[in-house]
Amino acid sequence: MTSENRNMIIAIVLSMAVLIAWQFFSGIPQMEAQRQQQAQQTAQQPAAGGQGAATGQDTAGGAQAPGAAGTTAPTPATAPPKAMTRTEALALAPRVPIETPTVVGSVNLKGGRIDDLSLKDYRETVDPDSPIIVLLSPTGAPDPFYAEFGWVAGSGSTVKLPASDTVWTAPDGAKLTPTTPLTLSWDNGEGQVFHRTISIDEHYMFHVVDAVENNGTAAVTLHPYALVSRHGTPHTLGYYILHEGLIGVTSEGGLHEVKYKDIAEKKSETFSSVGGWLGITDKYWAATVIPGTDEKVQARFSAAQTGADLTYQTDFLGEPVTIDPGQNVQRDGRLFAGAKVVRVVDGYQKQYNIDRFELLIDWGWFYFITKPMFTVIDWIYHVVGNFGVAILIVTVLVKLIFFPLANKSYASMAKMKAVQPEIQGLRERYGDDKVKLQQAMMEIYKKEKINPVAGCLPIVIQIPVFFSLYKVLFVTIEMRHAPFFGWIKDLSAPDPTTVFNLFGLIPWDPSTVPVIGHFLMLGVWPIIMGCTMWAQMKLNPAPPDPTQKAIFDWMPLIFTFMLARFASGLVIYWAWNNTLSVIQQSIIMRRNGVKVELWDNLKSTFVRKKKRTAG
Repeated sequence: MTSENRNMIIAIVLSMAVLIAWQFFSGIPQMEAQRQQQAQQTAQQPAAGGQGAATGQDTAGGAQAPGAAGTTAPTPATAPPKAMTRTEALALAPRVPIETPTVVGSVNLKGGRIDDLSLKDYRETVDPDSPIIVLLSPTGAPDPFYAEFGWVAGSGSTVKLPASDTVWTAPDGAKLTPTTPLTLSWDNGEGQVFHRTISIDEHYMFHVVDAVENNGTAAVTLHPYALVSRHGTPHTLGYYILHEGLIGVTSEGGLHEVKYKDIAEKKSETFSSVGGWLGITDKYWAATVIPGTDEKVQARFSAAQTGADLTYQTDFLGEPVTIDPGQNVQRDGRLFAGAKVVRVVDGYQKQYNIDRFELLIDWGWFYFITKPMFTVIDWIYHVVGNFGVAILIVTVLVKLIFFPLANKSYASMAKMKAVQPEIQGLRERYGDDKVKLQQAMMEIYKKEKINPVAGCLPIVIQIPVFFSLYKVLFVTIEMRHAPFFGWIKDLSAPDPTTVFNLFGLIPWDPSTVPVIGHFLMLGVWPIIMGCTMWAQMKLNPAPPDPTQKAIFDWMPLIFTFMLARFASGLVIYWAWNNTLSVIQQSIIMRRNGVKVELWDNLKSTFVRKKKRTAG
């Protein structure tokens, strides 16, 4: 086996290892996860309730809140005994509507919670008539998910505080919009009056100011708190490279990514922090509470059993505040509840000086590659108006950046081909004496200034680019439902067509076939990618060793099936990259006086096949 072929095989094996790992941890579970999600949504639609409705309790602060001993969160309230639809749950309490350019929902006057929020700009499927995404839901509805702000009494204090069943007073005709804040009030009848002012911007950031007016005769000590609570274990996509669950950044522990199953075992984790943020995240959406930048808090991640389900909660408890008679004290916090749009999240980090808020988006360990890749694609998108075209342009830019290295690599490969007759002569001369053969070959490489490992560089170079693009397509909401041309309506999803039903001409879904259905979804773009890879392989002369030749012959077909279930944007990138590589390598080979054997190899492949068929 020649060194150039050995290096090529090593590079291919490395690439296959990466692809197999991605396929195992993300590609294979994708269809099953999507199928389970669709089945779950279908099961919920006709039902009159859901997992949240059966909990029987409302964990408005759940169990013991973090902080001083004896300081507890609000008393849990009992949820309605029967299961309800979301509409029925929303009708149980008076509400103030929320209306902005990006969200619609309402504030629950019972408890003063933000527990009803839907995202106007995002729908469940690529169908423009499909329902908009529901993010937050009240207790009693399927899958309760909400945020709450308030006060916790200091140790030994008996002051009456607003709880989850407290009905706040709002002005008549009140409506929360970016230009009209909402002010709520409640009098405990013991001399303390509580005010809550909620405002929202044009995107997804709420600002909540809680104030206490002490008209009593004695001082009171309170702790401000905020929480995000989610009833029941939600369905997750189950990808190894994607975090879904509890998340936050604290000054003490940095980034925390806590899986549902892990916190269910640990029950609770508490961290001291100055500023920071914490909440619960899905792939594309999140709800997080954010204390003041300089506020000292105890941040907690917790899970508690409520009825038949677990309730997951992230909360922070602030330092005690003493309010003397006649004094008015206020504390504020923020709630992010919405889509994890990169520009919006980054803008909030800069605007409010939120510590590492950009990590709400799961950029992964290779952040330093992934986020710059997204930044470039997003910038080009805003120029050309299509993410697919942006990916094609980025591929060209990557080719230009690595052109000097690739040029040197392809030139070395061309020289290596030029000395193949001489190498073949050495093999015949030394026979099985591999030591002398290698020494003689190295002398030729040194004389002709050939780098024997150059053959693997073009493939190795694109591995980090491939990974970063894969991550961008997978985690950024900008790529969700982003169309290309023709049948590609979502670059973050696999090619929806398949050759096994003649690309939709036969009314049959091959993915439903047990065991192998996943591999039968072989669309147009994966086939195009396989053809371009095959052409790139045929650009080089066939290896003399039959085993090597068999590996190279089967490699395009293997990669075609492996990449078929990857995001279509990634497959388009790979096909375009292969095409550019064929053009680049052909030009360099001609410049180095080496015959381009692409068409000869393609012709010989079909000629041999025809002869075998005739025989």
